[in-house]
Order: sequence, then C-alpha cells, then structure tokens
Amino acid sequence: MARPEPPEVPGVLTAAQAGATGAAIARMQEPSGQIPWFPGGHTDPWDHVESAMGLTVAGLQGEAEAAYAWSAATQRRDGSWPMRVRGRRVEDAATDINFCAYIAVGVWHHLQVTGDADFARRMWPTVRRALDLTVSMQAPGGEVWWARDVRGRPVREALLTGSSSIRLGLLCGIRLADALGVPQPGWESAWARLHHALRDRPESFTPKPEYSMDWYYPVLCGALRGDDARARIARRWKDFVVPGLGIRCVDHKPWVTGAETCELSLTLAAVGDTDGAREQLAAMQHLRDPDGSYWTGLVFADGKRWPVEVSSWTSAAVLLAADAIAGATGGARLFADAASTEPEGVHSPA
Repeated sequence: MARPEPPEVPGVLTAAQAGATGAAIARMQEPSGQIPWFPGGHTDPWDHVESAMGLTVAGLQGEAEAAYAWSAATQRRDGSWPMRVRGRRVEDAATDINFCAYIAVGVWHHLQVTGDADFARRMWPTVRRALDLTVSMQAPGGEVWWARDVRGRPVREALLTGSSSIRLGLLCGIRLADALGVPQPGWESAWARLHHALRDRPESFTPKPEYSMDWYYPVLCGALRGDDARARIARRWKDFVVPGLGIRCVDHKPWVTGAETCELSLTLAAVGDTDGAREQLAAMQHLRDPDGSYWTGLVFADGKRWPVEVSSWTSAAVLLAADAIAGATGGARLFADAASTEPEGVHSPA
C-alpha cells in the first residue's frame, strides 16, 4: 500500500499543515522510539500509542513502527507497562489496564492504514499479552478494574472512560486476531460482557461527571450509537462546549483542551455529524504553534495557554480527527466502525 498523504480539511487544515504536525511529533520522538508528552517529559503507554497513530496518519510509517517497537521492547512479562516512565527511568511502576489495552487499537489502526501484515504479525505477541492481561482484570459484572498496584493487586474500581476505551481495544484486538487467523474466543466473551456493562449497568462505574471524557467516551468508543448517542451528546453539550474555542476538560473550569476537543470531533464524525466534527476541529486551531505542534490547552478566563507545553498526543489527536473527517487513509473509520454491532462470533449476554 502506498504511503498515505496527510489529511486535508478545507478551510481548517491543509495537507502541508497536517504534514508539519506529523513532523512535530517525530521531532519529539526519542532515538529509542519512545514518544514523551513533550521534549524531556514523561511517557505513558496510552499517549505513546496515540502519538504513533498520528505518525501513521501523517505518512511517517518508519517513525510509527519505531514507536511500536519501543512498546514491544518495554512490555513487561505479564503484558503490562509502567504507568509512567521518563527515558529509561520508571516513575510509576503501577499498571493502568486501559493504557495496556490501547496497543491493540494502535496496531489495528496501523494495519488498516498501511496494509502491512508483516508488521501486524510482529506486533501480535505484544497485543496478545496485553489483552490477556486486560481480560484477567474483568469483574464478574463485565466492567474492568482500572489498575493494579505495584504489587500486582487489582484496584477494584471501574471507570467509564477507561472501560469504554478498553472496549475499543478488545474490539480491535478481536479484529486483528481474525485477520491473522488466530481467533480469540475468550476476548470475544469479555468484549460482550463489557459492552453489556457499558450499555446497561452504569452503576458499575465510579461516576466522574465533571470530566468531558466521561461524557463522550461511551460514544467515541462505540458502546452507544443512534438515538442513545445523540441524546448523550446533546444532554451536556452546553456544559462542555465553548463556542469558537473547543471544549472544557472539566465542566467547572475555564480551560479548553485541544485533545479533548479533537476527540469530540472524532465522536461527532463517528456518528455521522461531519459538519459538527469540522466545527470542533476548527475551533481548537488557536492552539496551533507555527511549527505545526499544538499547545495542550487555554485558560480562556485570562487568555493564557496552560500548561506551558506543546504535547505530542494533542498533535496526534488533531491528525486523527482530520483523517476521520477527510477519509484520507484506511484507518479513517476506526472509531466509526467501533459501533455497538457485535464482532463476528460474539453474542451479548441475554
């Protein structure tokens, strides 16, 4: 498959600008392949994968594959990664299960964009170990415990945002396994139970209604579609959306963040609202730096960018949202195709 051209959204982002954003992520990448939040900053496994996905969309396949090689090389024997590292130094050795499951999303996305089956086969053992760990952390009700402490003990609390993302990770892992001819019925069963919990057992999750991610993630990751999805987005639209600037990270803070705004753009594109998706992507362009990178957020009460950093994962979210709108690559429909239809062979609990 030919190297993809960076996505273009007329009136919002040119292909050249998208290419510059991919290059900005690549400049933050360390020689090991690791992608920290910003130069000299720490790395977590989820945002590292998100940044790799941005590189893939920008046509920087070699850099993306170096990032995934770093993930494979640093995975622990049990399938996990530390929550937080800085270079080679582990700053938090505990395990966030959502962080681990996201490797499946990245590898499936890379395969969809590039068609590189050899890459997918190389990464398969890493994905398998990560999702086997994820499934081992599932509670009897279908929700997934969000973390393990440094001694390997589960933190018996489930989070709606994290479990929604895990649902997507399992779905991508199931599709990857099927594509490689190694179906995983245990993952399929776990996916069905988690999907049921997300749709029908909201009391299973610790409520965090002040965070915008808890608002849109069940839609972004496919647990809700149709009227249910539209109603959920409409219900808190005014709480989070700041017209012309993007969306708040926290409902009571005068702070808009670029990555969350782009994820809302992805969410709207996933449910067919392309105009709304374009509007949100356009709204956050005030965070663009001349070098193609993106500042993390803006405190609009005083007009100051905060934190004072350009973040790799914000740039990646811009590229993923632009691709979802433009349909430039084979991975553009990843979130749209995460809809709550069952993957082949999966049957939800009665």
